Amino acid sequence: MELKQVILVRSDLNMSKGKIAAQAAHASVDCVLKALKTKKDLVKEWRKEGMMKIALKVDSLKDLHKYLQEAKDFGFVTCTITDAGHTYVAPGTVTCGCIGPGNIDEIDQITGKLKIL
Repeated sequence: MELKQVILVRSDLNMSKGKIAAQAAHASVDCVLKALKTKKDLVKEWRKEGMMKIALKVDSLKDLHKYLQEAKDFGFVTCTITDAGHTYVAPGTVTCGCIGPGNIDEIDQITGKLKIL
């Protein structure tokens, strides 16, 4: 089974590349830490496979919540990242979210039509 993690980044916030990288890193780490509590073997296998990740665009906060809810309903570990507001966005702004790691085919059923960041 091939595994991956998907990071969903809000394109409507027009964040800089550096800001996106930092927020995506927060999302990836947070999701892995959550997954270690309930899906430790899956995380271990994902690490062995090279920790595949992909960053995809979502158009809005509403879309971000929609995809994350679909993933939760499917049984995936998810997280949402809320910014502290020290740089580009207002405090409390939700910047991105993450799904997985999980089975590629199953994650693609949810996010497969989104564009790469």
